Amino acid sequence: MAMTDTFDLNCRACPRLATFLDDVRAQHPAYHARPVPAFGDPAPELLIVGLAPGMHGANRSGRPFTGDYAGVLLYQTLHAFGYASAPVSVSLDDGLILSGCRITNAVKCLPPANKPEPGEIRACNHFLAAEIRALPSGTCLLALGLIAHQAVLRALNLKLKDYPFSHASDYRLPDGRRLVSSYHCSRYNTQTRRLTPEMFAAVFTRIQAKD
Repeated sequence: MAMTDTFDLNCRACPRLATFLDDVRAQHPAYHARPVPAFGDPAPELLIVGLAPGMHGANRSGRPFTGDYAGVLLYQTLHAFGYASAPVSVSLDDGLILSGCRITNAVKCLPPANKPEPGEIRACNHFLAAEIRALPSGTCLLALGLIAHQAVLRALNLKLKDYPFSHASDYRLPDGRRLVSSYHCSRYNTQTRRLTPEMFAAVFTRIQAKD
């Protein structure tokens, strides 16, 4: 299959993911169950990169972090910091608008058990690279979790060892962009308090401080 850098709603480049989505679509005919496009401001100050769509969230709704637990803290925080018109993201037709912010995923398709394989992460990386290239030069990149952090570095052809992941890490990259990272706002991380609302808000405070 020919590979392009433009987001492809019908991409089937990863056989395991494509077959899995076929099965999901058969079980849940009303679900989006296809690659999930980015959502938000086309010329943002902040690009948020998550891991992959969740089964009953983005995979159902067709919008990143929408309709699942992981989106609860994310959209509350985006609203609190002036990026989102509402504190919740329910569905494609809920009227939510993001200003100065855009959300995407390192892997565009729902993976079984929420765990994409390394080859699938790499196969999808050219889409993320194209998204980043299209951004304004001053856009800050916020990676949610280790996989997203590493996917951003790969998209920019940077060595992973030079920019190790940690919560609230903040790097100035060679092209002038800024990469800030956080623990992922998953149900596991928030319920175990590995990531608290205060910790997540502090990351956004740091981003907006532009220091």
